[in-house]
Amino acid sequence: MGLVGPGFIAPHHIDAVRRLGDVDVVAIAGSNAGSARKKADLLHIETSYGDYRELIARPDIDVIHNTTPNHLHFPVSLAALEAGKHVISDKPLAMTSNEASTLRAAADAAGVVNAVTFNYRGNPLVQQARLMVEQDKLGRVFFVHGQYLQDWMADDHVYSWRSDPSKGGVSSALADIGSHWCDLAQHVSGARIIEVLADMTTVVKTRYTGGASAEAFSQNQTGERHPVTVNGEDLASVLVRFDNGARGCFTVAQVLPGHKNGLQLEVNGRSSSLRWLQEEQNELWIGHYNRPNEILKKDPSLMLPGAAGYASLPGGHQEGWPDAFRNIIADIYQWIRTGERPATVCTFADAEYLSHVLDAMLASHEAGSVWKQVQLPAVAGETNTASLAAQ
Repeated sequence: MGLVGPGFIAPHHIDAVRRLGDVDVVAIAGSNAGSARKKADLLHIETSYGDYRELIARPDIDVIHNTTPNHLHFPVSLAALEAGKHVISDKPLAMTSNEASTLRAAADAAGVVNAVTFNYRGNPLVQQARLMVEQDKLGRVFFVHGQYLQDWMADDHVYSWRSDPSKGGVSSALADIGSHWCDLAQHVSGARIIEVLADMTTVVKTRYTGGASAEAFSQNQTGERHPVTVNGEDLASVLVRFDNGARGCFTVAQVLPGHKNGLQLEVNGRSSSLRWLQEEQNELWIGHYNRPNEILKKDPSLMLPGAAGYASLPGGHQEGWPDAFRNIIADIYQWIRTGERPATVCTFADAEYLSHVLDAMLASHEAGSVWKQVQLPAVAGETNTASLAAQ
């Protein structure tokens, strides 16, 4: 495999791939030859390039990992697809839904594996929750809710490329972490979001930068700084409707002091409920109305067979964020080897749909926080199923 964009998330891709034991990490490409070489030395990778096209052109590379900033997702992934490479992209798939649709079509035409690393799917207890819903252990699901709260941008002296619409896109918190919540909610519930009502705001309207972009969760930058006006939302609340009739709501924020990576999902059915918190990811709360509630600890001997395989350690041995990430990468490479896609893998088609969900949220807020349907591009001979289900 070769990786393009050796920033914050890149070492986690490389670590996960190396843990598989049978994939060679042969090269990385960065924004220039000098910085790429420094990163390659840190990551113990032999070859580096200052131009991603040189890496993609190598005939001995089968898989491209795209971990560039958002504005480069489209050109890098498209070049890799046109070269016939399997593509594993960080989220979001692209800056716009039109770009996402183009990449999905290009992946279909190329006939290669295409995946977006919505890594929370790889947690053992997330798979336990998904299977419990699938096997009707909750009864009819009617409410899905939660939040994704962070504080790494609470200080106005933190400025990231994510705050620049030319690099991060017009949406900030919803595109960055709201996409994670929506993907997780759809993955666990087995239902699609088809209508939204969004309320968005920018709490920190002016940020101060010295010209460099802070990596996610990095410390404040130092030196002389100048103010930059920020328009992307850093706080948003959204009501949602699903195609199975369920309702839901969630809040995302990146400026709430004390919240580090507070992803939470709760699914309520007619007979039982489930709640999973990323910061306490080795536990799954199971709620009942006619008997005591339960806490299921991450223990493969107690989990459903389809979920137990995602727990690599026995009960009492804690697993974490890198382990869930490794599970997703392992499933993607299983797809590459066998041609059969595991349920945990988010495809370009799945990620394209999320881009249309985001479009609907932005349109809802722009219209004064009114209900908006998720609109899919018209395809000859096909029905807009999201709009049809909402009627």
